[in-house]
Amino acid sequence: MKLGLINSAWVQANQPTVFGLQKTKELGFDTIDIFADPLDIDIKERRLIKDQCDRLELPIVSVACVAVGLIDFNPSCQRFHLERCKKYLDLVYEYEAKNLLLVLGEYIWNQEVIPPAEQWNTAIQNCRILGDYAADLGVQIALELEPFHLSLLNNVDNMVRFIDDCNHPAVKANIDISHLCLANVAPEEVRRLRGKAIHVHISDCDGKKHGDLPPGRGVVDFAPYLQEIKALGIDGAVSIELEYSPEPDKIIDWVAEAYRETDKLMQAAGLRD
Repeated sequence: MKLGLINSAWVQANQPTVFGLQKTKELGFDTIDIFADPLDIDIKERRLIKDQCDRLELPIVSVACVAVGLIDFNPSCQRFHLERCKKYLDLVYEYEAKNLLLVLGEYIWNQEVIPPAEQWNTAIQNCRILGDYAADLGVQIALELEPFHLSLLNNVDNMVRFIDDCNHPAVKANIDISHLCLANVAPEEVRRLRGKAIHVHISDCDGKKHGDLPPGRGVVDFAPYLQEIKALGIDGAVSIELEYSPEPDKIIDWVAEAYRETDKLMQAAGLRD
C-alpha cells in the first residue's frame, strides 16, 4: 500500500495550499488526501490543488467529506446534502482520485422520538443514490467508522450491516485504526471487512478520546491491526490523519514525526509498496 497524508494537517495550522503540498512531497509521502469543500473553495484554489499535485507527482487518492445532513429528518436538508455530496464526487472525478471518504451523522435525540431504524434506512437510501452517481463517474465511496456512542457507523458490526444493507458496489468502508481502538474493536474483527474496505486512516490516541496524534504518541498497538489490514489485500493507501497540532508553528516537525513512525510500522508489517 501507499503512505499518504490528509492535507487538513497543514490547513488547520494555517499553512498555504502550495506550502502544504510541497512539504508533503518533500517529506516522502506517496499520496495525498484532500480535505476541501467544493462549495467553499473558489475555482482558483480548486485548480491550484490539482495543478500542484500533478507538478509534484503527488497523486490524490481520496477527498474527505463530512455530511451529517444525509440523515437529517428534514427532507430539504437531505436534498441539499445529496447535491453537496455529488459536488464532492465531481471533485473526486476531476482530481482523478479513487474515492470520496464520507462521514455520516449520528442518531439524534438519544435515539428517541425518531425510530433509529428510520435514520438507518434514510442513510441507506441516500447512500444508494450517491453510489449510483459515484459508479457513473467510475469512483467509489469509503464510509468512515466514527467511534462515538451515537454515530450511525460506530463499530464493525454496524459497518458490515450497513454495507450489506446498502448492497452497492460503489459503497465500501474506510478503516481508521485509531477509531477501531477507541471503539474497542479487536484487530481480528478487521477480517470481516474483506472485500468491503478500500481505504485506511492511521493515527494515535490516548485510548479514551479522539486524538489524531502521530503514531507513538498514544496507546494504540498498531502492529496487529496492520497485519490484519495487510491480509485484506487492499489496493490503496494508508493515509495519516493529523488534526489540530498543539503547536501549529511546529507543524512540519509534527508531520515529519508522523511520517517516520508510520513508515516504520508499515515497513515492519511488510505493508508499504
